[in-house]
Amino acid sequence: MNPLPPHFREDIRQRLRKRAQAEGLDGLLLLGSGNLAYATGWHFSVNERPMGLWLPVDEEALLLVPHLELENAMDIPGVEVRTYEEFPGERPPILWMIEEAGARRMAVDTLGAELLPEARAKLERLELVDHARPERAVKGTAELILIREAARFADLVLERLLEVGGDIIGQGGTEQDLLTDCTEHVGKVLLATHGDAFQGTRTSITASIHSGPRAALPHGSVTARQPQPGEPIVAGIGCSLGGYHAESGATLVLGEIRPEQLRVMEAMAEAGAATVHALERGWPCSRVNEAALDAIRNAGLADTIRHRIGHGMGVEGHEAPWLAPGDSTLTTPGMVFSCEPGVYRPGMDGWRTIDTLLVGSGGVDLASRFQTDHPFETRTLPC
Repeated sequence: MNPLPPHFREDIRQRLRKRAQAEGLDGLLLLGSGNLAYATGWHFSVNERPMGLWLPVDEEALLLVPHLELENAMDIPGVEVRTYEEFPGERPPILWMIEEAGARRMAVDTLGAELLPEARAKLERLELVDHARPERAVKGTAELILIREAARFADLVLERLLEVGGDIIGQGGTEQDLLTDCTEHVGKVLLATHGDAFQGTRTSITASIHSGPRAALPHGSVTARQPQPGEPIVAGIGCSLGGYHAESGATLVLGEIRPEQLRVMEAMAEAGAATVHALERGWPCSRVNEAALDAIRNAGLADTIRHRIGHGMGVEGHEAPWLAPGDSTLTTPGMVFSCEPGVYRPGMDGWRTIDTLLVGSGGVDLASRFQTDHPFETRTLPC
């Protein structure tokens, strides 16, 4: 498996140029870090110094960066590099970028409100539109290959937790101990398998593990708490490979699963099945979300819902489209979503599963396989 080739980025830039031309624009100024990575393949360190890519309709792209990034930027094929001295500078760097573009009609994907009046004064037409978003939403074959492989490694973290989690807890281990063992073990395998080929890209494992009452915090911190018998252990895993992201997640129980806990697990599985059903029919994202959450409501757990059913994934771990209220995007083949049904009962417990779903022309493919491969009764750790 190899990184995406340079011509892949040039193809992306050509598609973006066509979008600009169709809108009657001179070009697009991309400032968002995800859009820059998508259009250049450069996975840079995001900080306060703005970086931009000016994509004119009929000229070479300009990569606009602070001077300290000159050498890194020179490695990007197919672009001309220009630099500014420093941030914040005598002149705001983004206004400098607009001047360097030398255009009258442009779209900018993101722009701070404090710069908007002066930016508008410099241009005949300024659109605050992210034209890269619809391109990023639909992945091609090469991108899907990376996402599938990332999902496989996310699954491996859960497999490791299932294999050794009971022993670690039995020896007095904590949430932090579980996290360290599983991520370090699989992280080494990931780098041994793909590290050489994917140097210079985002290739890593991230995870969170919460237990008992702390599992009711969807974004809680991992602590030195030791899971107790009968409690759920929520594990959410993310993997990046070649700059593309996937997720897998499960809730395991320390000891035997009680009937009431099984009811929760079944409700979340119904929500996952409803998500797949809705995606296969090409429903709008907001309707997919409602269909999935209805499965949890119908199980009598409406008051335990804390978040949407999922989000897009690709260059960023969380990106549009959103399986959430307010997103009317029609789901189409090539889109990639997380599916994350959750049940949260503050002071008591929490439950969540995560799948990476690839929408295809013939149905929905589950790139993450842990839940499919492990029926409810097997998602336990010995105590």
